[in-house]
Amino acid sequence: MNILRSTGDDSLAKVYIAEFGSGKVVEFVESLQPPIPREKKWVLIVSTLFGCPVSCPICDAGGFYKGKLSKDEILAQIDYIVGRRFPDGFISIEKFKIQFARMGDPAFNTNVLDVLEELPDKYNAPGLMPCISTVAPSGTSRFFDRLLEIKQKLYSGKFQMQFSIHSTNPEERDKLIPVKKWSFSDIAEYGKRFFRAGDRKIALNFALAESSVIEPDVLQRFFDPNLFMIKITPVNPTYNSVKNGIKSNIFADHNNNELVDSLKCAGYDTLISIGELKENEIGSNCGQYVMRYLQNPVPLANAYIFNLPSSPEELTAVSSKEAE
Repeated sequence: MNILRSTGDDSLAKVYIAEFGSGKVVEFVESLQPPIPREKKWVLIVSTLFGCPVSCPICDAGGFYKGKLSKDEILAQIDYIVGRRFPDGFISIEKFKIQFARMGDPAFNTNVLDVLEELPDKYNAPGLMPCISTVAPSGTSRFFDRLLEIKQKLYSGKFQMQFSIHSTNPEERDKLIPVKKWSFSDIAEYGKRFFRAGDRKIALNFALAESSVIEPDVLQRFFDPNLFMIKITPVNPTYNSVKNGIKSNIFADHNNNELVDSLKCAGYDTLISIGELKENEIGSNCGQYVMRYLQNPVPLANAYIFNLPSSPEELTAVSSKEAE
């Protein structure tokens, strides 16, 4: 793995761009959640695919696809960040979260499961908590069946499962996630198999756009509040979300009590998760793919990426030493 470039702030988030040969480039991220210090919570977000076969209109990682990362290529991202902070392999973090959610849906790559099986032996990390974030693509049942077995064997009570669904309206959900995927009934049935006493509730994630629909009665029809919780995030200012005119309906300075209250009245634990605005400048927020900005010379209003090379050629000319 060759680190081409890093950008960001050690006190908040850093994005690393790496090449694995033959022009195959990925991003991975480490981030904090101020004011929580690193010793309390540290999050790594790694890529599982070279690009993504799904072209979600709010995400910049789609539109091209060059295959799956191997187990060693996924682990190399984790090794690199861990090695910078904890060279002895002892990660003394209360909540050490590794999220498989940067480039590509992890359910497309069974090598992710091999990584999950290896992590507990590879690192001395008492606070290790993996996170799978997925749109639940069709044809991936074997991935999810094996994931369930691994969670029960290695991560009981220390695993975060998240399904990104974005809307309770089927037509809108299809527009935001343009791939054949599990129905709500499929997700609900899997949730019943996956959840065990002591586990964290399974998150249903909504990146809330101005046109988004969240109907509590639809959720109640499928998802047991004892098993599922609701996580609401903004539509981040990615290149594609700006280009497609998809604006967020959740902001840090807005009062979202009405929506939260309606979901809580329906019985759901509800979390509104809004990152620091500076993360948009760094490009570390969900859906932001730094290389996309380098590949398109036309600037877009509200598309935030600063202090990066002006071209892909300039990027690949940066050595690993310079990136440090």
